[in-house]
Amino acid sequence: MLKIVYLGSGEGFEATKHEALDRAEVTHCEADKDALLRLMHETDGILDASMRIRITNEMVKHSPRLKVISCATTGSDHIERKEIDQRGIAVRTLREDPEFLKNLTPAAELSWTLLMACARRLTGAFEHTRQGKWVREDFPGVMLNGKRLGVIGCGRIGSWMARYARAFGMEAIGFDPYVDPLPTDIRPATLKEIFKTSDFVSIHVHLSDETRGMVTRDLLEMAKPGLIFINTSRGGLVDEQALLDCLKSGILSGAGLDVLDGEPDISSHPLIQYAKDHHNLIITPHCGGFSPDAVRLVCSHAAKKILSYF
Repeated sequence: MLKIVYLGSGEGFEATKHEALDRAEVTHCEADKDALLRLMHETDGILDASMRIRITNEMVKHSPRLKVISCATTGSDHIERKEIDQRGIAVRTLREDPEFLKNLTPAAELSWTLLMACARRLTGAFEHTRQGKWVREDFPGVMLNGKRLGVIGCGRIGSWMARYARAFGMEAIGFDPYVDPLPTDIRPATLKEIFKTSDFVSIHVHLSDETRGMVTRDLLEMAKPGLIFINTSRGGLVDEQALLDCLKSGILSGAGLDVLDGEPDISSHPLIQYAKDHHNLIITPHCGGFSPDAVRLVCSHAAKKILSYF
């Protein structure tokens, strides 16, 4: 019988077991690298719905039976590729399945939640009232109606962001060299125009050698005063030191992040340290796509890809 190691939440584990039925034995591995390494020695496939463990070349070397890794995510930058490519191990992600992904909205919903929370200074206002205070003038909100949203990456999530913006009376402009034409509710723009003229900018791009660091210091420093920046894609897309500097200087009035470069080892990350004492930065633990409803669907789908491989 095939052996599959599952990495992720309980909801996804149950969905994976249900999909495998009597075709494969599925073992749930918590976020423990040593435990995974022990299991990998006898596993045929890995279903990764977590991304919390970096799968290294050395780990793959100790996995003689491994044939396929199926990620219940669109990204796979946590997987080192040298040994995998040499062995011809298949790596599958949800990027291959645009039709399946089309109506999965949790990541877009969190992106919009972060935008609204920054616009209304929500975390600061909440902490204010927890301390028994009641001074609304300390928390002026940004009215969304009539503002401009700049969308970098106009695929599935970027398109949802533009739809949400339209519902709030906003204009959406966007940049994506790989989507032509752009969705009808997004006007094409350059990256420079997006940062110079937008009130909000949200990035929805896959991390690659081409896109790493694409949001540069120059772009951030030319931002329209008061810009709010949202990133729920990957921390490596952004010059994070420049982002921090622009928050400190006031060029950016706020930022909402669901991702950091180097995650999950973030305890000493400069942006985490800044967020401890400043309410204009909201950081969540890469939970945008984590909704039990969606997790069950994506894990079932990823499990089918492992089974079909064999």
